[in-house]
Amino acid sequence: MTGIRLTAPAPGWAIDADVVVVGSGVAGLTTALRCAAAGLDTVVVTKARLDDGSTRWAQGGIAAALGEGDTPEQHLDDTLVAGAGLCDEEAVRTLVTEGPDAVRRLITTGATFDTTDSGDIALTREGGHHRRRIAHAGGDATGAEISRALVEAVRSTALHTIENALVLDLLTDAEGRTAGVSLHVMGEGQHDGVGAVRAPSVVLATGGMGQVFSATTNPSVSTGDGVALALRAGAEVSDLEFVQFHPTVLFLGADSEGQQPLVSEAVRGEGAHLVDATGTRFMLGQHELAELAPRDIVAKAITRQMHEHSTEHMYLDARHFGAAMWEQRFPTILAACRAHGIDPVTEPIPVAPAAHYASGGIRTDLRGRTTAPGLYACGEVACTGVHGANRLASNSLLEGLVFAERIAADIAETRPPRTEPAKVTGGEPVALLAPETRTAIQRIMTRGAGVLRSAASLAAAAEELEALHRSAAADVDAADPKDAVPGVDAWEVTNLLLVSRVLVAAAREREETRGCHWREDRPDRDDAHWRRHLVVRIAADRTPVVHRTETAAFPPVRAAD
Repeated sequence: MTGIRLTAPAPGWAIDADVVVVGSGVAGLTTALRCAAAGLDTVVVTKARLDDGSTRWAQGGIAAALGEGDTPEQHLDDTLVAGAGLCDEEAVRTLVTEGPDAVRRLITTGATFDTTDSGDIALTREGGHHRRRIAHAGGDATGAEISRALVEAVRSTALHTIENALVLDLLTDAEGRTAGVSLHVMGEGQHDGVGAVRAPSVVLATGGMGQVFSATTNPSVSTGDGVALALRAGAEVSDLEFVQFHPTVLFLGADSEGQQPLVSEAVRGEGAHLVDATGTRFMLGQHELAELAPRDIVAKAITRQMHEHSTEHMYLDARHFGAAMWEQRFPTILAACRAHGIDPVTEPIPVAPAAHYASGGIRTDLRGRTTAPGLYACGEVACTGVHGANRLASNSLLEGLVFAERIAADIAETRPPRTEPAKVTGGEPVALLAPETRTAIQRIMTRGAGVLRSAASLAAAAEELEALHRSAAADVDAADPKDAVPGVDAWEVTNLLLVSRVLVAAAREREETRGCHWREDRPDRDDAHWRRHLVVRIAADRTPVVHRTETAAFPPVRAAD
């Protein structure tokens, strides 16, 4: 334990459970349902409403070897290629072999996927896949359907849920083992103010951290809270420098900030072309899969074209689909485009890359256990080793599903006893940032650690972020402090600063280009020196400590006691 914690009031209420799951996407709700089915007293804590996480926004689908002629081995090969030498092969093999049955169990839970005329699951292709293996629902509303099915299952099971609650910090017992979490309910839940859920097993399924950048496909709740909590608790994170920028996000203008509409990879999977302003396809000859190359390759190609043409976006041309196909296959995307004055049926869609997915996160083993005993992580917040340096399209929902089931099985098998949280002693709480600092952090990260990075840009970002960190700390020590009042906005922006500092520290360390980490000053992949993982923890003095592994394999994760 680091002794580092957010500035917050002491918990004024508490409830007890066997398991607390933080997050309500596919990873969190699947874990909760499986834990409850095993007879464990389970509580779900979620930052907004049950269906407001990142899962709901997933358009493309869920990848699994379900089609005729496809095999887990082929799915494994595509995943390893996309991961650019840093995937954990055992983790990937676990994903692709257990994935098909996990999808079938999801269907028995109530999720309905699109089918062919013969009644089979309809499958499409996305970037990096050599087979049609993406199952989808409602054309381009797969995440919404999965979220609907899981939320209904949770409600029908009468699971204890606490909505509108921001998790703050990990609670530990006298032995340093997990004993629950502190959290703040935002006035609309069963409790109000800061409280605690005391449980010997905590599962973080808090999603991504896309809000560290100005433009992202992530919802506003994706502020890196789980990664920040884990770092303060002393857990290790890994591969945080590998942030995937989705190549085709609807361009709304250079000054647009916050969540941006995604134009799913499945649109390219069905035959849309990337073109410049003259209508020339620029992916031809750049990769054997052209528009369906892995996302890092497509995002880089678009960025290069933007630089060469001195423009802020490229175009995705799918006019040849016709109105009927747009309305049937991609109704959500069609509506989003039209809402912003673009009609894909008659004109190309302006697109540009935006922050989309964190391939790294809290380091776990194949049972979802982190380096903090009793703390688990699952879904985008975790780093299982599946994604390596670049996530293969539509593997994220599958990863959440498969590893959620593994976490629930581990907790049900070990059934650790409930213990009393120890009283917090020693160490000063983290100085909170003013909520308006959020925009400054996002602009620093976009400018210095976005799609295109360099030693100079990352050094500048690091210095600006450290200046914010020092300023907040200095204000606490001032004779007349003006530090931010504890509250959701201040806690979120303080979490954003922590994960930004760690991300930049790792990105500065990795002096090569690999996967979705693109260094213009180090344009080549360097396997001899950098086919390694960067593992980061926070020292007691609150500085990021970066460690490079000796091989491409992850060091073992200490087993949860």
